[in-house]
Amino acid sequence: MSAAGRPEATDVVLRPMVEADVAVVLDIDRQVHTEPWSPGFLTEQLAAVDRWHHVVADRAGEVVGHAALTVVADEGHVATVSVHPDEQGAGVGGRLLGALCRFAVGRGLDALTLEVRVPNERAIGLYRRFGFAPAGIRPGYYEDGPGGREDALVMWVHDIGEPAFLRRVGVAERAPGKKARA
Repeated sequence: MSAAGRPEATDVVLRPMVEADVAVVLDIDRQVHTEPWSPGFLTEQLAAVDRWHHVVADRAGEVVGHAALTVVADEGHVATVSVHPDEQGAGVGGRLLGALCRFAVGRGLDALTLEVRVPNERAIGLYRRFGFAPAGIRPGYYEDGPGGREDALVMWVHDIGEPAFLRRVGVAERAPGKKARA
């Protein structure tokens, strides 16, 4: 706990996601995404361990966030980093992203990529701390934006095979998150 009595990311345990976590993960997704994955799709991903890696953040037996990476050839695609609204800003997202980065390095992948909504400055800031850099825009990528279709910022990090990458990950995942403004 922080001095203010708020839970900290160091209080969570990261572990592989299991099928018993699907319901709570989907509940978190319903709170933070307008179009969460279906239970069947998520369960299929868990079974495809050669292509997917899922991790959850567990605080005292309660899942408070999750992240997923899919492997495509020699690259990893960060498919999601989702944190319960009550836990956002405590560093849980950074811990989850750090776990995906370490997995990618351990798997011998060459690069990581992701898409993020252009207006999501908070998430973009998190990804930049880890070394992800903007590489382009996918116009209208998200169909469920507040005003209709919303653009995605494509971000990449290419130096994951370098020792400096894991040092940067260690620093980035310890950096405190910032609460979104109301």
